[in-house]
Amino acid sequence: MDVSYTLEDIAPGGRIGLLALATDYNSETDLRRILPDGVDLFTNRVLNANPLTIENLRAMAGDITRAASGVLPGLGVDVMIYGCTSGTAAIGGDELQRLIQIAQPGVPSTNPILAASEALRAFNAKRISVLTPYSDQINQSVQKCFQDEEFEILNIDGFGLEDDIEMTGLPRAAIAEAALQICNPDADALFISCTAIRSASVIDDVEQKLGKPVVTSNQALVWHCLQLMNNPSRVDGFGRLFQLSLAERPGGTHVKK
Repeated sequence: MDVSYTLEDIAPGGRIGLLALATDYNSETDLRRILPDGVDLFTNRVLNANPLTIENLRAMAGDITRAASGVLPGLGVDVMIYGCTSGTAAIGGDELQRLIQIAQPGVPSTNPILAASEALRAFNAKRISVLTPYSDQINQSVQKCFQDEEFEILNIDGFGLEDDIEMTGLPRAAIAEAALQICNPDADALFISCTAIRSASVIDDVEQKLGKPVVTSNQALVWHCLQLMNNPSRVDGFGRLFQLSLAERPGGTHVKK
């Protein structure tokens, strides 16, 4: 065969590694829907088990380095995501970064609580309402994480679910209705927690009705990854967060491979 060709870069805008939960039913689809053209997502899964309890979430820590080592070995990615908000609260952001760095040394990483905190700061939001699909036990853990990041949590409430598949099955209309009910009039912004729920698609509608910013786990993850990759691509249809000027964004210093 005599065919002349030049190999193409299938992800010229950046390569994102995702550590998704073995039981996650939504985050890959959600993230790919939000990502701009030219940026691609490469996933491995972390062993976990339902129901969603602090003990089960913490147990994931033992598999994170293994999962991270299986994301594009020999090629590498530009940024790594640990894709679980409640898992981040249970394990801790610093410990997640340490475990990922063992497998992906020098690669910046993010998680939903870090990404959401950066997004909320970009809006200068300090007083926050939080909607989750979780039980009260998990809500308390998530609330503490944001309080540790120096946000004032005016209120937090959830659907009381303990199974990822059930969380993904929450109707978008129910998420939007709950968001309008939960958001305190004095809140600077609303955070909708969890990568497993399909909240990103209701952001524009909820923001318009509330008249204030809405940040969700998957939306914030994409936004933060773009900053860490210094990728200024425009993203439409997923809230005010992507409309912030580059000068208002917390920029990263990582240079794409």
